[in-house]
Amino acid sequence: MAVIAIDLTANKINTALFKTDGELVESKKRPLGELRATQVGRFLCRQIDEFIKKAAIHHLEVRAIGISVPGIYYESTGVVWAPNIPGWRNYPLIDDLKKYPFPVRVMSDRCCHILGEHWKGAARGCKNAIYYSVGSGIYAGIMIDGQILRGNSNIAGAIGWMSLDSSFDPVYRKCGYLEYYASASGIPARARDLAKAAEGYQGPLLLEETNVQDVFNAYKLEDPVAEAVLDQAIRYWGASLANLISVFNPSKIILGGSVFGPASQFKHRMYEEAAKWAQPISMQDVTFELSQLGNQAGLVGAGRLALITVEEMQTRA
Repeated sequence: MAVIAIDLTANKINTALFKTDGELVESKKRPLGELRATQVGRFLCRQIDEFIKKAAIHHLEVRAIGISVPGIYYESTGVVWAPNIPGWRNYPLIDDLKKYPFPVRVMSDRCCHILGEHWKGAARGCKNAIYYSVGSGIYAGIMIDGQILRGNSNIAGAIGWMSLDSSFDPVYRKCGYLEYYASASGIPARARDLAKAAEGYQGPLLLEETNVQDVFNAYKLEDPVAEAVLDQAIRYWGASLANLISVFNPSKIILGGSVFGPASQFKHRMYEEAAKWAQPISMQDVTFELSQLGNQAGLVGAGRLALITVEEMQTRA
């Protein structure tokens, strides 16, 4: 027996075949290119069809499919809200998947990331863990008492919207306070703002095409703008983590996303910052660890989601 896992992102589909004992049989990554709307749905189904055939070659029967999506999945309607994929603000994914004769489970990427780390990554053996992701957005996959928290609209963990200041600015409505200052898109934007405002600054962060890696590179060269912006991001990451620690009392925080990476050098500073703000006993309980799965966390989590579905079917049988 086997399951198919799919990790759909804004620019690619990563597909894998897992045996029900957890062994990875085969995987494949395909770019989305210029595909949009129903084209993406059809392309996703072609990957499923291809891996059903691969399973047959390996003499395996597919029992379930797990899919990680980069946004919100409304289970009651089968609709996905994934604005980074053109035409997927309210995409009826379930209509594409009805043809398959076995269960298909869909969850948001944040849920699949913590599922993956819990199954095969840094959160193995933990019942209370949080996957803290910093990339173009900032979000948290939250597992408490062994259960994934999804919320009323399946959007629990949208911590990019966490406020860390009492003063409101309308610009925060576009992405949230924390993302505005401390995400992979917010950091270079704030660096450009500060570089333009700094009298006499002639460094590399004035350019409009500056990206987050440029800021980290400038930080290594002791660029004052890069130091100021990243020091601020570290404070905000630490304070937001303190809030999560105080509310949820996890045993582990898993640091993931494209920024960790280069921001892994700041793990201890983030811990020290969080310790200033967090509930003291909860802070003593928690450790910070880097993701062990990296950009495979969503795929592995989708595989675990499919396996949970198989286990539930076996329990009911």
